[in-house]
Amino acid sequence: MADDPGRYGHVPVLLDRCIELLAPALTAAQSDGTGAVIVDATLGAGGHSEALLTRYPGLRVIGLDRDPSALAIAGQRLAGFGDRFTAAYARYDEIGRALAESGLPATASIDGVLFDLGVSSMQLDRVERGFSYSADAPLDMRMDDGLSVTAADILNEYPQGEIAAILREFGEERFAGRIAGAVVRRRASAPLRTTSELVELLYQAIPAATRRTGGHPAKRTFQALRIAVNAELDSLRQALPAALEAVRPGGRVVVMAYQSLEDRIVKQVFAAATASRSPAGLPVELPGYGPEFTALTRGAERADDDEIERNPRSAPVRLRAVQRRMEGDGR
Repeated sequence: MADDPGRYGHVPVLLDRCIELLAPALTAAQSDGTGAVIVDATLGAGGHSEALLTRYPGLRVIGLDRDPSALAIAGQRLAGFGDRFTAAYARYDEIGRALAESGLPATASIDGVLFDLGVSSMQLDRVERGFSYSADAPLDMRMDDGLSVTAADILNEYPQGEIAAILREFGEERFAGRIAGAVVRRRASAPLRTTSELVELLYQAIPAATRRTGGHPAKRTFQALRIAVNAELDSLRQALPAALEAVRPGGRVVVMAYQSLEDRIVKQVFAAATASRSPAGLPVELPGYGPEFTALTRGAERADDDEIERNPRSAPVRLRAVQRRMEGDGR
């Protein structure tokens, strides 16, 4: 049943490791996954879901995506799995709603959740979406074309200070103020409409010495605009607690992040979930106040050289995973 992963413009990142981490939860009742349910919270082209459905013939997957075109592609790809796969038009912070629509409670009802964060390879490869600084396209950057604000709207309508704040907070761009000033001066004569116009402005605004040593000068600005347009970090802050709440005892949550802002949020949420809930200063842990989750990874795992060679887009990945403790689990 498994298809050529490259056919859909997406090679799943750390696929074997994701399956290895999820397997104990998915096979706890039956070795073929019968009775188990997992949410693929970032469905994309469906590569991870396809591999899981193929590996475990009894498994049920609920795939979430906010991009209608991704849902259509994944739906076609996974149609052969029948009612074992359910597609849901939802952001990943809407896990509870997606579960309810599938007839499942939002709390302690599923065996796993998988997040593959950021912009997908499929979206980057679709030039017309405006996510890539390497090809000319409208300044859109919406993952869901039902959203009202585009990157062009931010650049052409937001106050200079707000643009600088977006670039600084979401792109960690040290020349945020300088870039915002250049944007405001430019739009006074003509609005910014295309990615190539923005890239040209960035080459002019960022000092030459930085351009030579700091990677592509547009990378941080494009990241910041994409995050702002899609409210990605706010969604992630709500999605992770919802995922932790959704898994039953023994259930696992696996997250792959691709930039430091995402990974920082994942690290903080997982650290809180794996910490004791006893009041600080007590000499012993109170019964019933132990950590709800156990870390499955030591820090963030990285792709190895072989994986990066096969799939260069795996180079920045940071993988973290946790498991909900079983009742009475003292580990």
